[in-house]
Formats: sequence, C-alpha cells, structure tokens
Amino acid sequence: MLDQLERLAALGITAAPMPGGRLAVAARDGFAALVAIDNGRLTRAGATGIPTSTGIAVLTWREGKAWFVSKGSGQPASEEQVASLRAFAADLESALDSGPTAT
Repeated sequence: MLDQLERLAALGITAAPMPGGRLAVAARDGFAALVAIDNGRLTRAGATGIPTSTGIAVLTWREGKAWFVSKGSGQPASEEQVASLRAFAADLESALDSGPTAT
C-alpha cells in the first residue's frame, strides 16, 4: 500500500484509513471518495464527490445541468467543479490501478 500512497501523494491526493481498517478516505481540492482496503492494498474507489454532513454529494445531471446531490440536499456544480471532479476521479483510479512499483 505504501507504493499506492506515494502515487496518490504525487498526484496531490491524500488518503487516510478509517476506523476498522476496511476503508480509507481519499481527498483532493475539496473532493473525496471512499476506497476499499483488501489484503493491505487500496483496491477500488466508490463514488467521488463533495463531502457533506449527510455523506458524499455525487455529481448528477438535472435538466441538462450539473448538480452535487446527497441525502436531502443538492447544489449546482460549476463547469470548473465538474472538470476538477473528473480529473480527481481519473487520477484516483489511475493510482489504484497501477501495480506496485519496482524497487
């Protein structure tokens, strides 16, 4: 997992384990995602979005407009936020999909 944390850090993404050791939170620039931990490796990311008091507000589209939506609330998403969220999600997946680096 150290190699994964180093790749994430190189991309400006922080990752911290949650109590219980089965999940970690990855975050960058106000966006976050839960990441599963299996056999000491970060394995797969959940939905990316903006952390709120009711969970992660995920990107959705309403009448052709972008919104961040969580339980019982929503807020419009700017084009810049959509682009930043997509970049965060792509970087996160890239770092998780990469195999261990050679030493």
